[in-house]
Amino acid sequence: MLVTFNFEVHQPHRLNKEIKEGSLWEKYIDNKLNKEVFNKVANNCYIPTNELLLELIDEYNFKVNFSISGVFIEQAMEFNDYVLDLFKDLVKTGNVELIGETYYHSLSSLYENEDEFIEEIEKHRELYKEVFNYKANVFRNTELIYNNRIVKIVKDLGFKAIFTEGTEKILEWRSPNYVYRAPCGLKVLLRNYRLSDDIGFRFSARDWEEWPLTADKYALWLSVTPGEVINIYMDYETFGEHHWRDSGIFEFLRYLPQEMAKYENLEVVNVSETLKLEPKGEFFVHEFSTISWADSERDVSAWLGNKMQIICYEKLKHIGELIKKNKKKFGKKFNEIHRIYKTLQTSDHLYYISTKGFGDFEVHNYFSHYDTPFDAYAYYLNILYDFEYYLKDFLRDAIESEEFKVEQTKKEKKIRKKSESKVKYIIVE
Repeated sequence: MLVTFNFEVHQPHRLNKEIKEGSLWEKYIDNKLNKEVFNKVANNCYIPTNELLLELIDEYNFKVNFSISGVFIEQAMEFNDYVLDLFKDLVKTGNVELIGETYYHSLSSLYENEDEFIEEIEKHRELYKEVFNYKANVFRNTELIYNNRIVKIVKDLGFKAIFTEGTEKILEWRSPNYVYRAPCGLKVLLRNYRLSDDIGFRFSARDWEEWPLTADKYALWLSVTPGEVINIYMDYETFGEHHWRDSGIFEFLRYLPQEMAKYENLEVVNVSETLKLEPKGEFFVHEFSTISWADSERDVSAWLGNKMQIICYEKLKHIGELIKKNKKKFGKKFNEIHRIYKTLQTSDHLYYISTKGFGDFEVHNYFSHYDTPFDAYAYYLNILYDFEYYLKDFLRDAIESEEFKVEQTKKEKKIRKKSESKVKYIIVE
């Protein structure tokens, strides 16, 4: 049995609750909060976990896989170089595989026009090349969002496989513990959500019948699981942030390679190593049945499940069209405007607006820095409208300036012609 351990590494640029003075970035992005959150999570999770993984790679030849969003790397560059250096050290070991994803961790794969999705993937590829000198072979879309259209785009971009959720809605009686094939022919790797969530969500749950989860118990579960490959996928913040140090999460990770080594049928590998397996069938997902790893429904309702979210989503797309149509008019300002627009696309902003109940609400609320989803909606929509007004004012000024230049040019030409006529008249006389 092949086993892969995969971690999503992502931190959004959180937004200001009130629009401020200054540059566009200062108006809309809460850099102070982002720095505080990033460094808090770095101390709780990124630094100790990365350091531990370096030890486990050295001692047990352990292997892991990361999908790191572009906005995370941006913040690491700005707020904490040591975190980024540790990720670079991990990649240099040769035991860490990087998985491609969307730069801004956005919902661009759901847009009618595929250009923005492709643009984000290519931008993320360039970042991996620049920072890690690395080219990813396997892709995972934002929050494992997946359908046949998405996987076809990913294949056309040259990836060898794509990750998504191993949900029964699609698998029915089949197991997630095999490699499957998309209609376009690309290999599909499925997350085993039960074994992943045993660590990601249930590790600290004292009311869970399997608590406490120990390394030897988990290794045993893996060893008796049927199939050919088990893909474990979770937020990297599982270690030290979602489950604090005193929960025993670091001890669990420290002893897991040792316990797994006791079973001859278990082999920890990088995701590309699983591609040698032959697909066991087709994984077919219509666009209207799009899946993800979020919430109990495992669809896109985590971001587009209520009217508030839809309003913001449509407004954001409208702003995108406005920017695209008037790219040349923005001139030197375009890069700053475009970065704000792309940052506002990060899926977290819509995730905070979810009004689902029960356990799903608790998860959404845990990640949000707003008091309620209605506050998240009000602040986000306010920024969207303010940004739209800014763009329209800019374009209005640009058009007026252009019209003024045209009028001035016409006047100058008339004056020049009159002057030339006078000169000709004098010469003739």
